[in-house]
Amino acid sequence: MPSSERQGVAPDLATVTAMRSGDQSALAELYDRYSSVVYAVALRVLGDTGAAEDVLQEVFLQLWRNPGAFDAARGSLGAWLAVITRNRAIDALRRRRPETDIEDVIVSVAPDLAAQADRSRAAEKVRGVLGSMPAPQRSALEMAYFEGMSHSEIASKTGEPLGTIKTRIRSGLLTLRKAFQGG
Repeated sequence: MPSSERQGVAPDLATVTAMRSGDQSALAELYDRYSSVVYAVALRVLGDTGAAEDVLQEVFLQLWRNPGAFDAARGSLGAWLAVITRNRAIDALRRRRPETDIEDVIVSVAPDLAAQADRSRAAEKVRGVLGSMPAPQRSALEMAYFEGMSHSEIASKTGEPLGTIKTRIRSGLLTLRKAFQGG
């Protein structure tokens, strides 16, 4: 684990430990630290501010009720919360009626122009890498990450074996990782 990541884990672990003892101020501290990340992830997936706020509340309620679910040995609290939020948001998407096509969702982001430019460059790079992938691999990644489908659902929809779908998604993610590590 890089030292910068380790520095973030120690205070989080201490705060989660305090929360396990019933310290409400510990939850408030974690909320102040991570609510913007949780909200941003939920909003990105749901495209609806009200639904994103509901997911934000659910995630922190889950953390308060079961702080033992977080395992610092497996990674940072911020990353764990982002994954939990993404999963909750996808569940919320599945529960609601399809009102809009996932491609039509407009994402609202804070007006930080430098971060916006970085995100724009990153999105352009992702589009370029996705465009260079074989169609079945790109399709499997899009279904998994933009439509929120499970590997099993993708295999059923495409008629491909589950192992093939898992391999395509893993290979695609590795290709994306290499593209971002390379520059």
